[in-house]
Amino acid sequence: MFRKTGYLFLTSLLLASCQQKKEVVCTPSDTVINYPSGDSLANVLKWPDDLKITGFSGPDVNPSPACMAVSPTGEVFVGVDMMGSLGKDMGKGFIKRLVDCNHDGIMDSYTEFARVDNPRGILAIGNQVFVLHTTFTEETKKANNMDLIVFEDVDNDGVADGPAKVLIKNISNSKYLQERGTDHATNGIQMGIDGWIYIAVGDFGFHNATDAEGTQLTMLGGGIVRVRPDGTGMEVYTHGLRNIYDVAIDPFMNMFVRGNTNDGGGWNIRFSHQIQSAEYGYPMLFKHFTEEIIPAMADLGGGSGTGALYMNDDRWPANYNNVPMMADWGRSYLYFHRVTKDKASFTQEVEDFIQLPQITDVDVDGGGAMYLSAWDGAGYSGSPDKGYVVRVTPKDFNYVPLENVADIYWTNDVVALLKSGNAKTRQSAQYELLRRGKGADAVYKLAKNADLSLEVRTASIFTFAQLTGVDGIECLVALTEDAAVQEFALRALADRKENIANVPLEPFLKALKSGSDRVKAAAIVGLGRLGRQEAVNDLLEVAVPKSFVAPELNTEGPHATPNSDIVLPHLAVKALVSLNAVDAAVKALDTDKKDLALWTLRYMHSPVAVDGLINAYENTTSPTYKRALLNTLARLYFQEADYDTSWWWSTRPDTHGPYYKTVEWDETAKIRDFMMAEWEKASDNDKLFYSELNVKYRLAIEDFGTIEQSAPKVDLPVMDLEKIKNKKGQVGESSIEDIMLALQEVKGDASKGEAIFKSQACFTCHSLKSSETMKGPFMGQIGSIMNREQIAESIIKPNASISQGFSTVQIETKGDDFYVGFITQESASDLTITNIAGVPTKLKKSDIASRKELETSMMPAGLVNALSFEELASLIAFLENQK
Repeated sequence: MFRKTGYLFLTSLLLASCQQKKEVVCTPSDTVINYPSGDSLANVLKWPDDLKITGFSGPDVNPSPACMAVSPTGEVFVGVDMMGSLGKDMGKGFIKRLVDCNHDGIMDSYTEFARVDNPRGILAIGNQVFVLHTTFTEETKKANNMDLIVFEDVDNDGVADGPAKVLIKNISNSKYLQERGTDHATNGIQMGIDGWIYIAVGDFGFHNATDAEGTQLTMLGGGIVRVRPDGTGMEVYTHGLRNIYDVAIDPFMNMFVRGNTNDGGGWNIRFSHQIQSAEYGYPMLFKHFTEEIIPAMADLGGGSGTGALYMNDDRWPANYNNVPMMADWGRSYLYFHRVTKDKASFTQEVEDFIQLPQITDVDVDGGGAMYLSAWDGAGYSGSPDKGYVVRVTPKDFNYVPLENVADIYWTNDVVALLKSGNAKTRQSAQYELLRRGKGADAVYKLAKNADLSLEVRTASIFTFAQLTGVDGIECLVALTEDAAVQEFALRALADRKENIANVPLEPFLKALKSGSDRVKAAAIVGLGRLGRQEAVNDLLEVAVPKSFVAPELNTEGPHATPNSDIVLPHLAVKALVSLNAVDAAVKALDTDKKDLALWTLRYMHSPVAVDGLINAYENTTSPTYKRALLNTLARLYFQEADYDTSWWWSTRPDTHGPYYKTVEWDETAKIRDFMMAEWEKASDNDKLFYSELNVKYRLAIEDFGTIEQSAPKVDLPVMDLEKIKNKKGQVGESSIEDIMLALQEVKGDASKGEAIFKSQACFTCHSLKSSETMKGPFMGQIGSIMNREQIAESIIKPNASISQGFSTVQIETKGDDFYVGFITQESASDLTITNIAGVPTKLKKSDIASRKELETSMMPAGLVNALSFEELASLIAFLENQK
């Protein structure tokens, strides 16, 4: 008995010692980063009073931070990109790992974790750091493509262990990376609680992206792609997005994006809810075929969306919790969106949150500390002297760091972390359980427990599904009987294509009759993934709403107006197309299901579809239905050309639609002959309808005639600089990115620039010599303060980055007088403020009631819009010489 007791005692001691945390050397620093207070805007940044925002690192550590991720245990990984969005030189990017070892909000140490060009997305969890970045060819020194890779740091020394493993190769477009840079390329990465990595693909799209299994995909334009953390299972999640930079994923796998407007064509930021398999329409459908897309929730005006985070942390004030947080580089703000459920989708209201100059990214650690990175005027090709990271917590926040879950000995203790009130901890626990391959029974108990929060149950469902694979299907089916988690159990059942052969159809068919549109949406998407023809007739039962209305010819449809009624039929059409349900759709043309069948047949380039539409036309006497059938035939007249990267992208793409580059196919001639025969029999009044089809679908059938229409916008070919560089007004017609690219080629003449400085009346506000009367910001040393690109940006977009000494000041005196201008002289007792007309006013400081720096420049935008590229380049060349 004694021996047995002693054995148990020694065993318990051994286990206790195994649970002790590994000792980590911590050398705290007391050096507070006084950044961004060095920027003249820091004193007027709009920061909520109930938050504590402090500098964490400056440009000496992480200049030009393009992306950032925070590990659950608090290490900050910053993607430094001194190539910027338009630069093309290799060897200028790396990832810094910043450590606050005693968690007092002060960075204590940092290491260079790895060197990669153009890091554009980072995800740090466990001992793995996933990175999306641009690759270069050593021989040519030119961009090759973009890869998703993963580094490991097993010894936790802050330096990656050897070379990275490639998970996806070539997930961008080498042609446009070389010609343009990365500003419309592939960007942020996030991990959902379903265990997938979600990738924000810009509108460059990609050709023959290849995952670790050898699966290849091509995508024309932007969207979201997902892949397993081991590089397998790559698939398109959504399509038809503008130029997204990141995704925000909530605990229930709702996904939100903020599209980027920097294309020069007047399209604005759109905030949208991403639903698996859905089409969002950019650029081919979002104007003239809006009935076919899921519209955005809001058009937010100009801006440039960057990093994103869904904030789910019950330690934060309720006002800031459970909201998608979206960074906007162009507006220098972190916004959040109050999203409200609306059937299977949402509506939203946007609110200002934290102002930060050219904010690039946002993330939170497992202890609840938020970090923001700021580009801070680093320019379009990066800068070694700009950029920083700040740390954000609620005031009086009781920060308790999350321990490394890998150090927790008992698996049940890791399972218990799934019950945490924040997404970061739950995800960290899931990651560790999957690494161990243990805990499935305990996790399933959480999934069944109706007393737990829905966030916890959802995390448990997806964790259980990943742990058990096909062995867990029966338990997941049982969970579909629980209305509270039915939606998530259905998603988990259909999530992995390697398991779906074993998944029964019945739970999904039953869910189609649910009273919840969210459950129905999960069932519809799942049926499309399961691939069972038995589901086709049930899917055809989904009703098409009255809001399924095509825009009038030559008008723009409602592409940024929420339409929750369109979600279910849209998803049903996608599922039917995925199931290749052409026979069933044709059969349904003479039934009350014909509306959804017609919608489905728009995307089925099949002889069966064409013959079925023609037969239905010949067998109906309804003029309205005949027109609907002809419309669908016209939609099938062409198909999209196979994408080979030699065409497609521009800053002002053709938005006419429904295809970008049309090609005829096997049935084009049959459709043409049939429509021509019907046209010949039509009355003069009815022939107008054929003209409309000819215009809408660009059929180019001469006999049909045309109707006057607005020409689609086309790209301004910056590559033909010799033709356009001297064109007056070229600056005003171009996007700032195209201007920057032009300035790389057109160097200008400084002597001509001096004359332009005078002719543009720049001298009204700016002196060039210290002997001259000081008016506005002194320009006599501008060439030593700013580089060519920064000078150009400050002229074209004066509010984008206001450097110290160039800010506009507003003063109110005790006598209620107001002055707005530049401080041109200042002593201990007096100052001189000069207005935009160059008129100075000397004031005693003792007479000043209030003084504040404005976040906008006194210099108006558009002053150089009338110039040519050559003239602007000459002006900048002249200013560059002022040193």
